[in-house]
Amino acid sequence: MTSAVKTRRHYDSQRRRQQAAQTRRDIETAANKLFRERGYVGTSMPAIAKEAAVVVETIYRAFGSKAGLFKAVIEAALAGGSERAEAPPAERPAIRAVIEETDPSRKLELYAATQPGVHGRSSPLYRVLVAAADSDPELRDVLDGLEARRLHGLGGLAAQLAESRALRSNLSVEDARDIIWTLCSTSVHDCLVRERGWASERYRDWLATALKRELLAQGA
Repeated sequence: MTSAVKTRRHYDSQRRRQQAAQTRRDIETAANKLFRERGYVGTSMPAIAKEAAVVVETIYRAFGSKAGLFKAVIEAALAGGSERAEAPPAERPAIRAVIEETDPSRKLELYAATQPGVHGRSSPLYRVLVAAADSDPELRDVLDGLEARRLHGLGGLAAQLAESRALRSNLSVEDARDIIWTLCSTSVHDCLVRERGWASERYRDWLATALKRELLAQGA
C-alpha cells in the first residue's frame, strides 16, 4: 500500500513538472509571436496571457516580469529552443563541433554556418529589444547581458585560434574577438540579408570568407 502511494505521488509530481514545462513553452510561444508582431511596448501581459490561454499571474510566477519573459523568449530563439537555452552553449551540437574542430579554416566555416539560423530565429526579436532598451532599464540589462555573453563566447573562439598559432601576427586575441563580434553581429546580417536581399547561403559563405581573410595567417 505504501509503495503504491509513493509511486502515485512520484507520477503526479512528474506530471505536474511536465505540465508546468508545457505551460512555460506555451507562454514563450505566445510572447514570441506577439513581440514580433506588436513590439515590446505594444505587447501587454494580458494579451500574452490570452494568447497562451493562461492567467496573467501564471506568467509572473514563471518569468518574474515582462522583461524576464522577453529574456527567456530571445534566449530560446538564439539557442534554437527552450531546452537548448537551458544548457551551456558548449553542449549544443553545432557549437561543440566548432570547439572540437582542429583545422582553423574549417573551424571558422563551421561557426559561420551557425549564423544564418541564429539570426533568422532571433533578429526580429533583437530589433525589438534594441528599440525598447533605452526606455526600459530592465530591458537594457537584458541587451547588455546578451552582448556581454556573446563577446565572452567569441573571445573563447579567438583564443582557440591564437593557441593553434592561426591568427595573423598583427592581431591580439582581443582584436580577433572584436572582429568576429562585429562581422557576426545582427546588424551586419540584417544589412545583407534583410536590406540587400542576400540568400542565407550567400551570407554564410561570405561570412566564412570574411572571417578567414581578416583573422587567419597565410597558410593557416
